[in-house]
Amino acid sequence: MRENSPKFNPAVLPAEAMKKFEPTDSDKPRHFLYPGQVFATRDPIVISTILGSCAAVCLWDRNKKAGGMNHYLLPEGLAEGPNRLRYGNVANPELLRQVLALGCEIRNLQAKVFGGSSAFAVNLSQSVGTRNVDLAESFLRSAGIPVVEREVSGKHGRRLVFQVADGMTTIKSFEQV
Repeated sequence: MRENSPKFNPAVLPAEAMKKFEPTDSDKPRHFLYPGQVFATRDPIVISTILGSCAAVCLWDRNKKAGGMNHYLLPEGLAEGPNRLRYGNVANPELLRQVLALGCEIRNLQAKVFGGSSAFAVNLSQSVGTRNVDLAESFLRSAGIPVVEREVSGKHGRRLVFQVADGMTTIKSFEQV
């Protein structure tokens, strides 16, 4: 690839382009989560997103049947400002805050971590994707929330679907799409 060739950035894809990755096999209400967003609810909603090197954390309270998900691009950044939820150091505590505001309790929460692919990284341990996942897992450990599922790393992006009603997740790799 030439040095001045345009680089693909899925974070700037228009919503119309991302809709082709959306599952259409459910009549449940849906919410699509864009990079730099957090969404928490007690409604039986299906939350979905598309991940590359970004990370997503799903939190679910098995007693309240409530939960939420975040989608962040970078591990660390400024805690203030309009784009603050793009950063894991802000998005993870914000997701936990919103889920607890629904009446969920930390002792009943379980977490799932997804994303962190590194399609072009030479040193995987220093890639943005790896750092995003490491931050999520460190945050969850320090909060005392067990990680019950994870699908991270690799060279391909993923479509993530999280059903708040039962805490189930579905992952589809872009190599399968």
